[in-house]
Amino acid sequence: MNQKGGVGKTTTTINLGHALALAGQKVALLDMDPQGQIATGYGLDATLPGLDEVLLDDIHLDELTLPVKDNLTVVPAGKRLADFEHITEGGSERAYILQKAIEISSLSEQDFVLIDCPPSSGLLGMNAMFAATEVLIPISGDYLSLHGLSRMMQILKRSESFSGQTIKLWLVSTRMQLRRRLTQEVRNKILKYFPGRVLNTMIRENVSLAESPSFGQTIFDYKNTSAGAEDYSALAQDLLKGRTS
Repeated sequence: MNQKGGVGKTTTTINLGHALALAGQKVALLDMDPQGQIATGYGLDATLPGLDEVLLDDIHLDELTLPVKDNLTVVPAGKRLADFEHITEGGSERAYILQKAIEISSLSEQDFVLIDCPPSSGLLGMNAMFAATEVLIPISGDYLSLHGLSRMMQILKRSESFSGQTIKLWLVSTRMQLRRRLTQEVRNKILKYFPGRVLNTMIRENVSLAESPSFGQTIFDYKNTSAGAEDYSALAQDLLKGRTS
């Protein structure tokens, strides 16, 4: 999750998910962004039903979970997902629909459930945050990302206050152009203010990462020898081993 667009949330969900599955973990990906790009990134029809039916029609999650790789399943967004933002009935319970849906599904047996969030703090984002025990915030190597991070931290604190539970925080440096001085300055700032919370691996800006979704492939299927594949494999190990900078 991050309130700023273009920082690599979907790219990270798609490729970190596959990297964890390749490492032997059982992984499910949930697409909470109405743009529906998780399905596209795995070569699925973006109009397939998914979380829209879970949230709007109370359909069981297991009925909409699609196997896409060994150890890896996907629940698409569904073409009606954006309608959920306009639901007015149900009071505060509206924010816990996803959490309850996961609890009664087989997803609770997965090693990892990764939720790709929209760049907003609406009802979809709140459902994702209340369902999560950890939040991973991608931060690209520019100063506008730091402003997005500041807003994200305010939302996280409000969410914790409302739900009464602490959410574990991780940050990942994405879209990094290592030769730029600004990139390192941004990295140094987040290391200073979030010690022990910044995952060790930096995801380098990589043409193959940008190209792979248009072929309906993860970076590991599209170009397994690329810097992008190397970085997301390392990031998966960071998560599994708790490696931070």
